[in-house]
Amino acid sequence: MATQPSGLDMKTPPRRRKRRAALWLMLALSISLVAGTVLLSNDMRHLRALTPLLGYDLNPQKVQQPPPQVVEVATPAPLQSIKIPPRLIDVAQPELAGNFLRTWRMSGPDMCETLRKAGIEMTTWRASAMGSSAYECSFQEVYKEDGERPLSSVFLIIRGDRKGAISNMRAKIVGPVTDSAGRLDPSFMRVFETVLAQPHWPDLHDALSAILELKDVRAEGFGASIVFSREFSSENSFNFILTIKAAPGPQTRTRAYFSTGRWMPAPDKEVSEALPPIFR
Repeated sequence: MATQPSGLDMKTPPRRRKRRAALWLMLALSISLVAGTVLLSNDMRHLRALTPLLGYDLNPQKVQQPPPQVVEVATPAPLQSIKIPPRLIDVAQPELAGNFLRTWRMSGPDMCETLRKAGIEMTTWRASAMGSSAYECSFQEVYKEDGERPLSSVFLIIRGDRKGAISNMRAKIVGPVTDSAGRLDPSFMRVFETVLAQPHWPDLHDALSAILELKDVRAEGFGASIVFSREFSSENSFNFILTIKAAPGPQTRTRAYFSTGRWMPAPDKEVSEALPPIFR
């Protein structure tokens, strides 16, 4: 007699399994519809809160691009006006430069050095003690004195500017030593001989004979003047002045025409050497 299969060995029929699967699918769809309706009815607030949990983002943030770089355009510098000196465009006027005018042949520092080599102990070229813009070198020798008053002395000073341009040469002698003929002692005379020899103005050398005999002399030529005179307050004191001063008229016009303020100065040696040969 054949045995009956037990309940454990019984299998669900295929038709029943298909029916069960269809029921589950319908239930899932119903739940999805209900959930979707609820989410949509709440302005998708729940959907926005739920989507991040599922790995989605309904509000992607816009990637902010960096602001464009502003390229600053350099403002061109304003054109500068160029002032052309009149000396570059003036028409030459020969009548203004038709008179000879003396100039110093050496600078103040060179003159001081020449006097030192002649045995006259001049100071260095330095700013004036008066606090002005003048420069000078000087020499003083006192031979005799009574307290603070010199009885016999010689004083020489060369004055000019910072660049060394000489303005004048002055000397003063007090109680000069003379020989039996009344002629000035060589130690005093050496000062005037050296000073007059350096400018190389032969026409003024005649004044040396008058100075040697302590006589007043006034000479002038081509803008240069020399004065040697006795002081009014003292019969034993003498003043000496050598300077260049243009006389009114043609000499004054000549000096103005050739003044450094009108014409461009010559370039320095270092600057001229750096220029191309065509500009030298």
